[in-house]
Amino acid sequence: MKIPSVLQDTKNDSQPIEVEVLEVDGITVPPRPEVKDAPHQSGPWSQWQGQVTRLDSRWWPLWVILGVLGVALLLTFGLVLGVIYLVFRVIFGIARLIFG
Repeated sequence: MKIPSVLQDTKNDSQPIEVEVLEVDGITVPPRPEVKDAPHQSGPWSQWQGQVTRLDSRWWPLWVILGVLGVALLLTFGLVLGVIYLVFRVIFGIARLIFG
């Protein structure tokens, strides 16, 4: 199978070509507005700088409920591990009495 010569050139380190679409199926495409390079911290997101680490005070009931659920899950997991540990200690103690 022969690869077309257009596809063979893609392995070279060639520069990308920018094109502008003027018309698609008879419909003209509006020109793209030019974007100026803006400073890094300007714009609507600059007011949120440092806000990520603070929790909104309106959501405190949710955080309390999630915290209680998290602690309950940790305690439950610890209790299950403790019961498994005790069961194995009892089994090994009985096995030591029988065999040893």
